[in-house]
Amino acid sequence: MPPVFAHGRLRLYLLKLLDEAPRHGYEVIRLLEERFQGLYAPSAGTVYPRLAKLEAEGLVTYATEGGRKVYSITDAGRAELADRRGELADLELEIRDSVSELAAEIRDDVRGAAGDLRREMLAAANASATQPEDESWKAAKEELRKARQEWKEQARRAKDESRRAREEAQQARRQAKEAAKEAQERAREEVQRIAAQLQEQLSRTGGVFGSLAGAWLGGNSTAAAPGTPTAPGPSGSGWAEDLAPSADPARDLDRLLDRFRDDIRDAARDHGVTPAQLSEARAHLAAAAARIEAGLRPGA
Repeated sequence: MPPVFAHGRLRLYLLKLLDEAPRHGYEVIRLLEERFQGLYAPSAGTVYPRLAKLEAEGLVTYATEGGRKVYSITDAGRAELADRRGELADLELEIRDSVSELAAEIRDDVRGAAGDLRREMLAAANASATQPEDESWKAAKEELRKARQEWKEQARRAKDESRRAREEAQQARRQAKEAAKEAQERAREEVQRIAAQLQEQLSRTGGVFGSLAGAWLGGNSTAAAPGTPTAPGPSGSGWAEDLAPSADPARDLDRLLDRFRDDIRDAARDHGVTPAQLSEARAHLAAAAARIEAGLRPGA
Protein backbone atom coordinates (compact mmCIF):
# COMPACT_ATOMS: atom_id res chain seq x y z
CA MET A 1 0.00 0.00 0.00
CA PRO A 2 1.48 3.44 -0.89
CA PRO A 3 2.18 5.84 1.99
CA VAL A 4 -0.82 7.91 3.10
CA PHE A 5 1.20 11.13 3.42
CA ALA A 6 3.95 12.07 1.00
CA HIS A 7 7.17 13.60 2.34
CA GLY A 8 6.43 16.72 4.41
CA ARG A 9 2.66 16.39 4.05
CA LEU A 10 2.01 15.10 7.59
CA ARG A 11 3.94 18.08 8.99
CA LEU A 12 1.66 20.43 7.04
CA TYR A 13 -1.50 18.66 8.17
CA LEU A 14 -0.42 18.75 11.81
CA LEU A 15 -0.11 22.54 11.52
CA LYS A 16 -3.64 22.64 10.05
CA LEU A 17 -5.10 20.61 12.93
CA LEU A 18 -3.39 22.82 15.53
CA ASP A 19 -4.59 25.94 13.70
CA GLU A 20 -8.17 24.71 14.22
CA ALA A 21 -7.68 24.42 18.01
CA PRO A 22 -5.01 23.54 20.60
CA ARG A 23 -4.75 19.77 20.98
CA HIS A 24 -2.73 17.12 22.78
CA GLY A 25 -1.00 14.32 20.89
CA TYR A 26 -3.64 11.65 21.45
CA GLU A 27 -6.34 13.99 20.17
CA VAL A 28 -4.32 14.65 17.02
CA ILE A 29 -4.07 10.88 16.40
CA ARG A 30 -7.82 10.46 16.94
CA LEU A 31 -8.68 13.32 14.56
CA LEU A 32 -6.48 11.87 11.84
CA GLU A 33 -8.26 8.53 12.25
CA GLU A 34 -11.64 10.31 11.94
CA ARG A 35 -10.55 12.20 8.80
CA PHE A 36 -9.63 8.85 7.24
CA GLN A 37 -12.97 7.32 8.36
CA GLY A 38 -11.18 4.79 10.57
CA LEU A 39 -9.19 3.33 7.66
CA TYR A 40 -5.87 4.80 8.81
CA ALA A 41 -4.50 5.89 12.17
CA PRO A 42 -0.88 7.06 12.60
CA SER A 43 1.06 5.63 15.49
CA ALA A 44 2.29 7.64 18.44
CA GLY A 45 5.82 7.03 17.15
CA THR A 46 4.86 8.89 13.97
CA VAL A 47 3.01 11.87 15.48
CA TYR A 48 4.90 12.79 18.66
CA PRO A 49 8.39 13.15 17.08
CA ARG A 50 6.95 15.46 14.42
CA LEU A 51 5.20 17.58 17.06
CA ALA A 52 8.50 17.81 18.94
CA LYS A 53 10.28 18.92 15.76
CA LEU A 54 7.64 21.57 15.04
CA GLU A 55 8.07 22.83 18.60
CA ALA A 56 11.85 22.98 18.18
CA GLU A 57 11.40 25.01 14.98
CA GLY A 58 9.17 27.51 16.79
CA LEU A 59 6.10 26.64 14.71
CA VAL A 60 4.16 25.27 17.68
CA THR A 61 4.33 25.64 21.43
CA TYR A 62 2.84 23.68 24.26
CA ALA A 63 1.43 24.04 27.76
CA THR A 64 1.14 21.24 30.30
CA GLU A 65 -2.44 20.50 31.40
CA GLY A 66 -3.25 17.55 33.62
CA GLY A 67 0.16 16.03 33.01
CA ARG A 68 -0.20 16.19 29.19
CA LYS A 69 1.29 18.53 26.62
CA VAL A 70 -1.32 20.58 24.81
CA TYR A 71 0.16 21.95 21.57
CA SER A 72 -0.82 25.30 20.02
CA ILE A 73 0.28 26.85 16.74
CA THR A 74 2.46 29.98 16.88
CA ASP A 75 2.40 33.02 14.62
CA ALA A 76 5.33 31.53 12.72
CA GLY A 77 3.34 28.34 12.22
CA ARG A 78 0.35 30.30 10.91
CA ALA A 79 2.64 32.17 8.53
CA GLU A 80 3.98 28.90 7.08
CA LEU A 81 0.42 27.56 6.82
CA ALA A 82 -0.62 30.70 4.91
CA ASP A 83 2.35 30.40 2.55
CA ARG A 84 1.44 26.79 1.78
CA ARG A 85 -2.30 27.35 1.37
CA GLY A 86 -2.35 25.96 -2.15
CA GLU A 87 -0.37 22.92 -1.10
CA LEU A 88 -2.84 22.38 1.76
CA ALA A 89 -5.77 22.36 -0.69
CA ASP A 90 -3.98 19.71 -2.76
CA LEU A 91 -3.39 17.73 0.43
CA GLU A 92 -7.12 17.71 1.23
CA LEU A 93 -7.78 16.21 -2.22
CA GLU A 94 -5.03 13.67 -1.68
CA ILE A 95 -6.58 12.61 1.63
CA ARG A 96 -9.95 12.01 -0.01
CA ASP A 97 -8.24 9.98 -2.74
CA SER A 98 -6.29 8.02 -0.12
CA VAL A 99 -9.51 7.18 1.72
CA SER A 100 -11.05 5.89 -1.51
CA GLU A 101 -7.98 3.81 -2.30
CA LEU A 102 -7.80 2.34 1.19
CA ALA A 103 -11.49 1.45 1.07
CA ALA A 104 -11.06 -0.21 -2.33
CA GLU A 105 -8.09 -2.25 -1.09
CA ILE A 106 -10.03 -3.39 1.96
CA ARG A 107 -12.98 -4.40 -0.21
CA ASP A 108 -10.67 -6.38 -2.49
CA ASP A 109 -9.06 -8.10 0.50
CA VAL A 110 -12.44 -9.02 1.96
CA ARG A 111 -13.72 -10.21 -1.40
CA GLY A 112 -10.64 -12.35 -1.90
CA ALA A 113 -10.86 -13.83 1.59
CA ALA A 114 -14.54 -14.63 1.06
CA GLY A 115 -13.74 -16.32 -2.24
CA ASP A 116 -11.03 -18.43 -0.65
CA LEU A 117 -13.35 -19.48 2.15
CA ARG A 118 -16.08 -20.38 -0.33
CA ARG A 119 -13.69 -22.54 -2.34
CA GLU A 120 -12.43 -24.28 0.79
CA MET A 121 -15.96 -25.06 1.94
CA LEU A 122 -16.90 -26.39 -1.49
CA ALA A 123 -13.82 -28.60 -1.56
CA ALA A 124 -14.61 -29.93 1.92
CA ALA A 125 -18.21 -30.66 0.89
CA ASN A 126 -17.07 -32.51 -2.25
CA ALA A 127 -14.56 -34.50 -0.25
CA SER A 128 -17.17 -35.55 2.29
CA ALA A 129 -19.57 -36.58 -0.45
CA THR A 130 -17.05 -38.97 -1.98
CA GLN A 131 -15.88 -40.52 1.29
CA PRO A 132 -17.81 -42.90 3.53
CA GLU A 133 -19.14 -41.36 6.68
CA ASP A 134 -17.17 -42.15 9.79
CA GLU A 135 -18.44 -42.04 13.34
CA SER A 136 -17.21 -38.48 13.95
CA TRP A 137 -19.01 -37.24 10.85
CA LYS A 138 -22.21 -39.00 11.90
CA ALA A 139 -21.91 -37.47 15.36
CA ALA A 140 -21.46 -34.03 13.84
CA LYS A 141 -24.57 -34.47 11.70
CA GLU A 142 -26.53 -35.59 14.73
CA GLU A 143 -25.40 -32.55 16.70
CA LEU A 144 -26.46 -30.34 13.82
CA ARG A 145 -29.88 -32.00 13.71
CA LYS A 146 -30.31 -31.50 17.45
CA ALA A 147 -29.26 -27.87 17.17
CA ARG A 148 -31.82 -27.25 14.43
CA GLN A 149 -34.52 -28.93 16.49
CA GLU A 150 -33.60 -26.86 19.54
CA TRP A 151 -33.71 -23.69 17.47
CA LYS A 152 -37.18 -24.56 16.18
CA GLU A 153 -38.35 -25.21 19.74
CA GLN A 154 -36.95 -21.91 20.96
CA ALA A 155 -38.64 -20.09 18.07
CA ARG A 156 -41.95 -21.75 18.94
CA ARG A 157 -41.61 -20.78 22.62
CA ALA A 158 -40.74 -17.20 21.67
CA LYS A 159 -43.82 -17.05 19.45
CA ASP A 160 -46.03 -18.33 22.26
CA GLU A 161 -44.55 -15.82 24.71
CA SER A 162 -45.15 -13.00 22.24
CA ARG A 163 -48.78 -14.05 21.78
CA ARG A 164 -49.35 -14.21 25.54
CA ALA A 165 -47.74 -10.80 25.99
CA ARG A 166 -50.07 -9.29 23.37
CA GLU A 167 -53.10 -10.84 25.06
CA GLU A 168 -52.02 -9.56 28.49
CA ALA A 169 -51.44 -6.07 27.06
CA GLN A 170 -54.92 -6.05 25.52
CA GLN A 171 -56.42 -7.18 28.82
CA ALA A 172 -54.53 -4.45 30.68
CA ARG A 173 -55.80 -1.81 28.25
CA ARG A 174 -59.39 -3.00 28.70
CA GLN A 175 -59.06 -2.93 32.49
CA ALA A 176 -57.52 0.55 32.40
CA LYS A 177 -60.36 1.83 30.21
CA GLU A 178 -62.97 0.33 32.54
CA ALA A 179 -61.22 1.79 35.61
CA ALA A 180 -61.11 5.24 34.00
CA LYS A 181 -64.80 5.02 33.15
CA GLU A 182 -65.68 4.01 36.71
CA ALA A 183 -63.56 6.82 38.17
CA GLN A 184 -65.23 9.33 35.86
CA GLU A 185 -68.70 8.15 36.88
CA ARG A 186 -67.81 8.29 40.58
CA ALA A 187 -66.46 11.83 40.19
CA ARG A 188 -69.59 12.98 38.39
CA GLU A 189 -71.86 11.40 40.99
CA GLU A 190 -69.84 13.03 43.79
CA VAL A 191 -70.08 16.48 42.18
CA GLN A 192 -73.82 16.05 41.65
CA ARG A 193 -74.28 14.93 45.26
CA ILE A 194 -72.36 17.93 46.59
CA ALA A 195 -74.26 20.23 44.21
CA ALA A 196 -77.56 18.88 45.55
CA GLN A 197 -76.43 19.53 49.12
CA LEU A 198 -75.42 23.07 48.16
CA GLN A 199 -78.81 23.56 46.51
CA GLU A 200 -80.54 22.56 49.73
CA GLN A 201 -78.50 25.06 51.75
CA LEU A 202 -79.07 27.88 49.29
CA SER A 203 -82.80 27.15 48.97
CA ARG A 204 -83.27 27.32 52.76
CA THR A 205 -81.82 30.81 52.99
CA GLY A 206 -83.80 32.34 50.13
CA GLY A 207 -82.63 35.56 48.49
CA VAL A 208 -81.19 35.78 45.03
CA PHE A 209 -78.97 32.75 45.70
CA GLY A 210 -81.94 30.70 46.88
CA SER A 211 -83.80 31.62 43.70
CA LEU A 212 -80.78 30.69 41.65
CA ALA A 213 -80.53 27.33 43.43
CA GLY A 214 -84.04 26.41 42.38
CA ALA A 215 -83.50 27.43 38.77
CA TRP A 216 -79.98 26.08 38.47
CA LEU A 217 -80.13 22.85 40.42
CA GLY A 218 -83.84 22.12 40.67
CA GLY A 219 -84.48 21.88 36.94
CA ASN A 220 -86.65 25.05 36.51
CA SER A 221 -86.16 26.90 33.27
CA THR A 222 -86.97 30.31 34.80
CA ALA A 223 -85.40 31.74 37.97
CA ALA A 224 -87.79 32.61 40.79
CA ALA A 225 -88.16 36.19 41.96
CA PRO A 226 -85.61 37.45 44.46
CA GLY A 227 -86.44 36.43 48.00
CA THR A 228 -88.63 33.49 46.97
CA PRO A 229 -87.51 30.16 48.49
CA THR A 230 -87.42 27.26 46.10
CA ALA A 231 -87.75 23.62 47.03
CA PRO A 232 -84.82 21.47 46.13
CA GLY A 233 -85.17 19.16 43.15
CA PRO A 234 -83.85 15.62 42.81
CA SER A 235 -80.13 15.11 43.14
CA GLY A 236 -78.37 16.46 40.08
CA SER A 237 -81.55 16.58 37.93
CA GLY A 238 -81.81 19.20 35.22
CA TRP A 239 -78.31 20.61 35.67
CA ALA A 240 -75.25 20.19 33.49
CA GLU A 241 -76.63 17.10 31.80
CA ASP A 242 -75.66 18.66 28.46
CA LEU A 243 -72.00 18.27 29.51
CA ALA A 244 -71.31 14.80 28.20
CA PRO A 245 -68.73 12.93 30.29
CA SER A 246 -65.32 12.29 28.78
CA ALA A 247 -62.48 9.90 29.67
CA ASP A 248 -60.90 12.56 31.93
CA PRO A 249 -62.78 12.98 35.26
CA ALA A 250 -60.58 15.92 36.30
CA ARG A 251 -61.49 17.76 33.10
CA ASP A 252 -65.18 16.99 33.65
CA LEU A 253 -64.96 18.49 37.15
CA ASP A 254 -63.40 21.66 35.71
CA ARG A 255 -66.29 21.96 33.28
CA LEU A 256 -68.88 21.53 36.06
CA LEU A 257 -67.17 24.21 38.15
CA ASP A 258 -67.05 26.53 35.13
CA ARG A 259 -70.80 26.04 34.65
CA PHE A 260 -71.41 26.75 38.36
CA ARG A 261 -69.40 29.98 38.19
CA ASP A 262 -71.10 31.17 34.99
CA ASP A 263 -74.60 30.57 36.38
CA ILE A 264 -73.83 32.38 39.63
CA ARG A 265 -72.34 35.30 37.69
CA ASP A 266 -75.38 35.49 35.41
CA ALA A 267 -77.73 35.53 38.40
CA ALA A 268 -75.73 38.28 40.11
CA ARG A 269 -75.76 40.37 36.92
CA ASP A 270 -79.52 39.88 36.39
CA HIS A 271 -80.64 40.49 40.00
CA GLY A 272 -77.84 42.47 41.61
CA VAL A 273 -76.00 41.67 44.82
CA THR A 274 -76.33 43.42 48.14
CA PRO A 275 -73.62 43.39 50.83
CA ALA A 276 -75.76 41.05 52.92
CA GLN A 277 -76.21 38.68 49.98
CA LEU A 278 -72.48 38.78 49.28
CA SER A 279 -71.75 37.78 52.89
CA GLU A 280 -74.33 35.01 52.66
CA ALA A 281 -72.84 33.78 49.36
CA ARG A 282 -69.36 33.78 50.85
CA ALA A 283 -70.52 31.49 53.67
CA HIS A 284 -72.31 29.12 51.28
CA LEU A 285 -69.37 28.95 48.90
CA ALA A 286 -66.95 28.30 51.76
CA ALA A 287 -69.13 25.44 52.98
CA ALA A 288 -69.48 24.04 49.45
CA ALA A 289 -65.71 24.26 48.85
CA ALA A 290 -65.05 22.41 52.08
CA ARG A 291 -67.54 19.68 51.17
CA ILE A 292 -66.18 19.25 47.65
CA GLU A 293 -62.58 19.20 48.89
CA ALA A 294 -63.46 16.59 51.50
CA GLY A 295 -65.30 14.50 48.93
CA LEU A 296 -62.33 14.51 46.55
CA ARG A 297 -59.76 13.38 49.12
CA PRO A 298 -58.47 9.81 48.68
CA GLY A 299 -60.63 7.32 50.53
CA ALA A 300 -63.53 9.74 50.85
